Amino acid sequence: MSDEEREDKELDLSSPEVVTKYKSAAEIANKALQLVLVACIPKAKIVDLCEMGDSFIREQSGNMYKNVKKKIERGVAFPTCISVNNTVCHFSPLASDEAVLEEGDMLKIDLGCHIDGFIAVVAHTHVLQQGPVTGRQADVIAAANTAAEVALRLVRPGKKNKDVTEAIQKVAAAYDCKIVEGVLSHQLKQFVIDGNKVVLSISNSETRVDDAEFEENEVYAIDIVTSTGEGKPKLLDEKQTTIYKRAVDKNYHLKMKASRFIFSEISQKFPIMPFTARALEEKRARLGLVECVNHDLLQPYPVLHEKPGDYVAHIKFTVLLMPNGSDRITSHLLQELQPTKSIDDPEIKAWLALGTKTKKKGGGKKKKGKKGDKAEESAEAEPMDETANGAQE
Repeated sequence: MSDEEREDKELDLSSPEVVTKYKSAAEIANKALQLVLVACIPKAKIVDLCEMGDSFIREQSGNMYKNVKKKIERGVAFPTCISVNNTVCHFSPLASDEAVLEEGDMLKIDLGCHIDGFIAVVAHTHVLQQGPVTGRQADVIAAANTAAEVALRLVRPGKKNKDVTEAIQKVAAAYDCKIVEGVLSHQLKQFVIDGNKVVLSISNSETRVDDAEFEENEVYAIDIVTSTGEGKPKLLDEKQTTIYKRAVDKNYHLKMKASRFIFSEISQKFPIMPFTARALEEKRARLGLVECVNHDLLQPYPVLHEKPGDYVAHIKFTVLLMPNGSDRITSHLLQELQPTKSIDDPEIKAWLALGTKTKKKGGGKKKKGKKGDKAEESAEAEPMDETANGAQE
């Protein structure tokens, strides 16, 4: 096969090299999440924590595939965000921001890494306190976690996207929580973080997506956000938006010099993946980004909020639909949870009882993973014991 033919062929999980790149990106994302989580202490500045996550991803991914002939793109696939309490997502402040963490805050950490455009993303929720999480905070995290576990078991070849949408709403309701509107789970492809196959968080008349069936060798970012509030978040301040992605299919001749300068910098440094305005020169960026967004050259990732007093939890993971079953490659252990509700619904219990691996004929013994295979061990998701809230990954 010539180089041209190889480039035309869409690379998927049927190539062992592609699987390795996804898993390498996932390993870095999981480690970055752990690094940031350990540094989340009261009075820590949020911008410093976000920068720590991004720097680690850049450094670790930069050490991979150094000596290959053809240059391989690698680095941050989604900037590190830390959204606190009723802030839903995408909070990744500029260097001048003074926001700090406080004891008792509920944090959502969200980040992503890519190797050669093969993307692994992860989001995790943690309450800044000692001891088990209780009450409504525990309910909303358990709702997100159980919905993620159900989604993991339903995102499999032959199932449809609407099956997952209905199931996660049912799980959230069991904890007297809501799935947050407007959150989409996307298929991932090389250099594509928002592929065409989509799972809606909530199906309603305003948001519709094409029916789609999951297929072997596909990859998905499953994104679950739950709330003790209404699940209808609002944009309170456009100035809080700092994450953007270049809209590669749009063109416009920018009028302002600052806009042209910033757009040229973005096109060179961040041609495809989402990026944070922190990486641009701040004063110039503020001016230039507005014109770029107004003319659809950049897609903003807005910072959304539920009402003050509402709790919001976020769990996101990357799953590879391998021939032998689903392989969840990004995750993190939760704190101990003591929710006020438990799962009694037989349909949800049946979903949780499903395994994620396809049984091989002949019933050979399952190979035990080596101690070092941490990321892969967590992917061997066996039927979930719904009573063990919080000990799940």
